[in-house]
Amino acid sequence: MKQTILDNLARIEAEHNVTILFACESGSRAWGFPSPDSDYDVRFIYAQKPAAYIRVFDKRDVIEQPIDGLLDINGWDIKKALGLLRKSNPALMEWLSSPIIYRQHDAGILPLTSLAKSAFLPHSSSHHYLSMAKNDVNKLVENRDIRLKKYLYMFRALLATQWVIDKGTQPPMRFQDLVNAFLPSGDIRDQIDDLLDLKSQSQESEFISAQEDLDEYLLRLYARLESKLPAQITAIRTEDCDQCLHDTLFAVWPDIKL
Repeated sequence: MKQTILDNLARIEAEHNVTILFACESGSRAWGFPSPDSDYDVRFIYAQKPAAYIRVFDKRDVIEQPIDGLLDINGWDIKKALGLLRKSNPALMEWLSSPIIYRQHDAGILPLTSLAKSAFLPHSSSHHYLSMAKNDVNKLVENRDIRLKKYLYMFRALLATQWVIDKGTQPPMRFQDLVNAFLPSGDIRDQIDDLLDLKSQSQESEFISAQEDLDEYLLRLYARLESKLPAQITAIRTEDCDQCLHDTLFAVWPDIKL
């Protein structure tokens, strides 16, 4: 599958006349708990030719491909990525921390990854992860059967929130790292490991009955984290984003004159 992904990225570059700076896995495969039928969620950041950024009317700043079998692939222009980085966009921050990288233009992506280190906003990030868990946590209150993967999604979102609150940094993308940090052992950890084993053998649509111990733990954790969201801090300057765009273009096209 990796070669299929690389072939598609090369085709996108040629068809759209862009340079892909970075391409990674962004979904459950990167989190570390795919099902046998999980999609490959490939996300990429690209740069257009420098002249494309000097125009009256901007072109579309995303490239989206129809889902083809298990392959879901799309990307953002570097200018769009920078606008979202200033808001500490959680999806973008996760892409940049993905453990599965398919393509990387080392010089071209370095300005963005360097700026991302100072762009992280703990309040925005923790609020995002807590919101991700909210709908499914409400289902626990109603004692409804839910999809197996939703239990893991809830744990990942809440443990990521706990990481941000406790450490003030971007949480690791791998679920195993989060579990090891906050649940290194014990009954809840054993039940999580059982869920991971079951998911590795089950379809994405698999439902399971309510898990009393896990439900109680998740509800308590959600309530505790909701009361501890960090304060807002100042976002990076717009001038820093402008400089990052310039640095990116010069890294990819060293001979350009701006």
